[in-house]
Amino acid sequence: MEQRRVALLFLLFLQSGQGDPLENYVNTEGASLFSATKKQLEARSTDECATKCEEETAFTCRSFQYHSKDQQCVIMADNSKSSTVLRRRDVILFEKRMYLSECKTGNGKNYRGTTAKTRDGVACQKWSDVTPHRPKFTPDKFPSEGLEENYCRNPDNDEKGPWCYTTNPELRFDYCGIPECEEECMHCSGENYQGKVAKTTSGLDCQAWDSQSPHAHGYIPSKFPSKNLKMNYCRNPDGEPRPWCFTTDPNKRWEFCNIPRCTTPPPSSGPTHQCLKGKGESYRGNVAVTVSGHTCQHWSAQTPHKHNRSPENFPCKNLDENYCRNPDGENAPWCYTTNSEVRWEYCKIPSCEASASSTEATMPPEQTPVVQECYRGNGQSYRGTSSTTITGKKCQSWLSMTPHRHQKTPRNFPNADLTMNYCRNPDADERPWCFTTDPSVRWEYCNLNKCPETGGSVSNSSAVSQVPSVEASSDTDCMFGNGKGYRGKKATTVTGTPCQGWAAQEPHRHSIFTPDTNPQAGLEKNYCRNPDGDVNGPWCYTMNPKKLYDYCDVPLCASSSYDCGKPKVEPKKCPGRIVGGCVANPHSWPWQISLRTRFRKHFCGGTLISPEWVLTAAHCLQRSPRPSSYKVVLGAHEEVNLETHVQVIDVSRMFLEPTRADIALLKLDSAAIITDKVIPACLPPPNYVVADRTECYTTGWGETQATFGAGLLKEAQLPVIENKVCNRYEYLNGRVKSTELCAGLLIGGADSCQGDSGGPLVCFEKDKYILQGVTSWGLGCAQPNKPGVYVRVSKFVPWIEAVMRSN
Repeated sequence: MEQRRVALLFLLFLQSGQGDPLENYVNTEGASLFSATKKQLEARSTDECATKCEEETAFTCRSFQYHSKDQQCVIMADNSKSSTVLRRRDVILFEKRMYLSECKTGNGKNYRGTTAKTRDGVACQKWSDVTPHRPKFTPDKFPSEGLEENYCRNPDNDEKGPWCYTTNPELRFDYCGIPECEEECMHCSGENYQGKVAKTTSGLDCQAWDSQSPHAHGYIPSKFPSKNLKMNYCRNPDGEPRPWCFTTDPNKRWEFCNIPRCTTPPPSSGPTHQCLKGKGESYRGNVAVTVSGHTCQHWSAQTPHKHNRSPENFPCKNLDENYCRNPDGENAPWCYTTNSEVRWEYCKIPSCEASASSTEATMPPEQTPVVQECYRGNGQSYRGTSSTTITGKKCQSWLSMTPHRHQKTPRNFPNADLTMNYCRNPDADERPWCFTTDPSVRWEYCNLNKCPETGGSVSNSSAVSQVPSVEASSDTDCMFGNGKGYRGKKATTVTGTPCQGWAAQEPHRHSIFTPDTNPQAGLEKNYCRNPDGDVNGPWCYTMNPKKLYDYCDVPLCASSSYDCGKPKVEPKKCPGRIVGGCVANPHSWPWQISLRTRFRKHFCGGTLISPEWVLTAAHCLQRSPRPSSYKVVLGAHEEVNLETHVQVIDVSRMFLEPTRADIALLKLDSAAIITDKVIPACLPPPNYVVADRTECYTTGWGETQATFGAGLLKEAQLPVIENKVCNRYEYLNGRVKSTELCAGLLIGGADSCQGDSGGPLVCFEKDKYILQGVTSWGLGCAQPNKPGVYVRVSKFVPWIEAVMRSN
């Protein structure tokens, strides 16, 4: 009876949300929980499983995991705070938010976190103990109040919040100082605000984060899984003084929201340091001089520079005196300077030894080319640099414990080469994998192919571009993409076990994936299929009574034409810390062209987007209106000493964008010959917006400003900067149009420059490089606070395709 009451109280507590029971759970794909107290039940859906968890009376259900192919629901008394999380395929773990939360709503009557100390740091007495204090509130008398262990609770509805009996004989009880959940208010600058306010300070409705209308933007929820960009709720993903949103008014791109501050102290931000660790957000030292020797302006002062990075706007960032700090997620601590000509600069902070040994030591040498981007066997020997999963997610560093805690560390697996966030196979799984940076997906296999049986290396991606992703009616025994449209006749698993017929119920009973319930999925006989779109590919129920299902070894189909955006030589992808970029691996950016005068002198770059077409900047064509004045050089690595395989092709026609944007198309006099050194880049979908902070690459033979590599093709890794940020006063001050994008290091030191104009800015998306920008303009080259500006290619894809079709 009492356990039933717990479930009913919890359901009442949930009704403050929107009625969806799963909204009150945190779900993680690929995670399985070890729990001693559990029940295994049948369930046809996660909703049904959640209902069984809520109705459980034998124990308090804190989590459940759902196995879709097994149609099984396991409800458990534990969660990830009290039990070990394991890596497992095809399982989704759901944990009740209230048992994970370490904050309180209202007076904390429903707080079920694990804080076990008072506000003064005194350890709590167990609720079941009778010493040093005989309690009035005990688990047996108040079974619905969560009086477990010695955790802080509020069984008597005290208006001051959760409390506990203390282990100090002279202090019977004290309050715990549990911070408020950021639902009705915000701590600090609202970085973790989770509420549902969706109007700006002037009363404008907020635009949904997953919408690009009326304002295109780079804060895409799927690219920022930790920022909780839900619906159209006000959020603070970019280090502003408080939450904000894009508005539904076409004339007002964004505006702040009016969120009140919480009255209780914020949660601890963790340890602080007197040296540089990571980006220096925890730095609390007393350095007050910039890298150029300028004295820092006091954070509370507004002269010589007016700003909003004040102690009032950033109350949790310790903006004391004029010490260097990082309140807003920059790349390092910084400050405004007392020099009226220099608004702000980074500071030179000594590195913490632990940070230096754990990150710098694992950085690969700059000049080491990487050629192995396929794996042999099960991939335990793979030592490439791929760090993208099969669905395009970025890998989590093996040294990191966020967002996923794990035991697969370099120390625990010293021979597995767990370097940076590169795909590896430390535990002899069937192929390389990694933990992901998405909190809702614990791990995934990596986007890598098996090496050809004859040896050698291949591209680090699946052969899926230029061909349809679903090949319905195909009867070939190979697949495209994840094989959802595979209709071949493979009928054995990877281990050679025969498949059970989809209509059969022996040896395994099942009801979700049958020919009757999924008539469009091609569930004929016992052939391998992928009716649920599993990222691991086709599978089947097996004839082994002890193995419900397994995957099938269906090979990828070879592409019938060239694959855009897939170089045959793996790019070096040198990190931005290398000043001025680095010399590229020869022919690793095979779409890069050199635009030259008829006397073959290089003056601009460009990008091959199909065998007959090149995209460049319109301002590169100002020297002459005649196509005969230009030549295009393809397949080159050296600017002057052209190799014998280089193709030199005349330009037959030129097309300037009609609205005078800085973008132009060149039609070649004859089609380029596609080789391993000449391959087109892919065009993005129309109006696609690159997510903020996406790492992209610019290449060219332009001005190197005395850095190494003059005369050789160079590359630089640059993060995209959302236009909202790039247009701030201290950066480009409103100059950047919606048809342009910014990319660069605000610290300076790497950028495109003169001679790079018209060249590519490409970004890696899942399995290929996509042309997102055409190098256009900048204020100087590689100057601090002045990122480069590129024409946003996606805005002009309809024009590009129309010109190519009609010519």
